[in-house]
Amino acid sequence: MEFTESYKQTGPCCFSPNSRFIAVAVDYRLVIRDTLSFKVVQLFSCLDKISYIEWAVDSEYILCGLYKRPMIQAWSLAQPEWTCKIDEGPAGIAYARWSPDSRHILTTSDFQLRLTVWSLVNTACVHVQWPKHGSKGVSFTQDGKFAAICTRRDCKDYINLLSCHSWEIMGVFAVDTLDLADIEWSPDDSAIVIWDSPLEYKVLIYSPDGRCLFKYQAYESGLGVKSVSWSPCGQFLAVGSYDQMLRVLNHLTWKTFAEFTHLSTVRGPCCAALFKEVDEPLQLDMSELCLSDDFIQNKNDASEGHFGVRYEVMELPITLPFQKPPADKPNPKQGIGLMSWSNDSQYICTRNDSMPTILWIWDIRHLEIAAILVQKDPIRAAAWDPTCARLVLCTGSSHLYMWTPSGAYCVNIPLPQFTITDLKWNSDGSCLLLKDKESFCCAAVPVLPESSEYSSDE
Repeated sequence: MEFTESYKQTGPCCFSPNSRFIAVAVDYRLVIRDTLSFKVVQLFSCLDKISYIEWAVDSEYILCGLYKRPMIQAWSLAQPEWTCKIDEGPAGIAYARWSPDSRHILTTSDFQLRLTVWSLVNTACVHVQWPKHGSKGVSFTQDGKFAAICTRRDCKDYINLLSCHSWEIMGVFAVDTLDLADIEWSPDDSAIVIWDSPLEYKVLIYSPDGRCLFKYQAYESGLGVKSVSWSPCGQFLAVGSYDQMLRVLNHLTWKTFAEFTHLSTVRGPCCAALFKEVDEPLQLDMSELCLSDDFIQNKNDASEGHFGVRYEVMELPITLPFQKPPADKPNPKQGIGLMSWSNDSQYICTRNDSMPTILWIWDIRHLEIAAILVQKDPIRAAAWDPTCARLVLCTGSSHLYMWTPSGAYCVNIPLPQFTITDLKWNSDGSCLLLKDKESFCCAAVPVLPESSEYSSDE
């Protein structure tokens, strides 16, 4: 892997959908860099500090959320002199997003008073009253033709279906939830999944015409659903719960065909490879070198506390570190808080929040655990390569961790004082964006061969 130098950032950073550019927030400035040369190709000045950025799907426009104002500013890469400013006045702006056609911006006001669709073509706007959430509760079909928007009125949750061409409401139907948490179209646009708040275990599958296709409830007592995700192929629906289990439903009968338990003790027989991150002190033999005492002292000071790391394959049985959440505090750190599918839908990785240093990788094809990664520090982020079965994760350390079906390995970041707190792939899987607290860098990732020869010691 090859790494760029680090660049300053004070907020969000993200690749454009076409992978050609990187947008970086630096205080009130929006910096657009070329992905290959890293030269600045555009520099836009906003009216306040940038809290949020999002590219339009066609990569021609980009919006900046200035939530302190509150205000939205949009910019064009093709026409730098073009500008757009959206201000809701006293209603405020809690969140903003692009429509699939890249020519409309959807904003949600504070206190969820209304959702407004702003046109960049003719300056027209459409209002949807009482959206359920600020940043959640809106989902678009894959073909970009329809939007499903959750609303709430008279203590009841509703789904509003809108045409993304005319922004007319095509239909409205009530849903059987106490407090709807979120919504997501299936990848083939044939169904809509909604789930209830953690206080009520309820996952509902609806057809676009409002028919309830299936109601799933794994248990009644206790906190319920924590995370839901469709597989990219659309055949599986993964549901992560507070009971520390992952359940997978099929798209034909909507029945559960797999239940995966995150146990603190792993015993055999088990097909999984268990990789544990261990320190590897840097050993330098300087017995035959003639160096001054000052140089040796400075070298020792600079390298003190710095270790290389590697994965060690562990034997079973093994007891994994487990944190029991306090019973007297809200929002307990337990259950499946992180969940992500591989691009081919064969693998899904999960993190049980009561075991924050453990990443579980499940093989859906064989319905078994494929690998367990035991890290030294809590896992901050994990992301699959969009082109192959390669998983990358970070823990807030100066190392990058990768897993493929052939093994796992650690990569040291060759930048001083750089710790990875977040990471993102570009759309073609050739580049990784790595974020530190006040800087970022990118890494060129080699193409994964068909039969990878990576080992745990690399």
